[in-house]
Amino acid sequence: QVQLEESGPGLVKPSQTLSLTCTVSGDSITGAFYYWKWIRQSPGKGLEWIGYINYGGAANYSPSLKSRTFISRDTSKNQFTLQLSSVTPEDTAVYFCARGERGTLPEQYDYRGPGTQVTVSS
Repeated sequence: QVQLEESGPGLVKPSQTLSLTCTVSGDSITGAFYYWKWIRQSPGKGLEWIGYINYGGAANYSPSLKSRTFISRDTSKNQFTLQLSSVTPEDTAVYFCARGERGTLPEQYDYRGPGTQVTVSS
């Protein structure tokens, strides 16, 4: 069974960089066809797609977040990482990592981690 788990700081100060890691078990992040995604849900809002990195290491980002987002991976640890720079309180959300097929719809996944709360506050 595929399992994903997010880890990282729960509190980030404004203007700093948010960094989260997703550890995957039960599948390889280099396995063909799957895309490894970051999505988030802000208070009172729906799911928002942030970006993904695919099995070949190519990344794609939401246009609204592209200038501040970087997704990378460590294949030796079967992990992928989200970095979101210059955060503001509007980036406060529950952040999820997920596995899915190619696509940018936030609900387009078959497995998802439990999520981790990140609060941006001084």
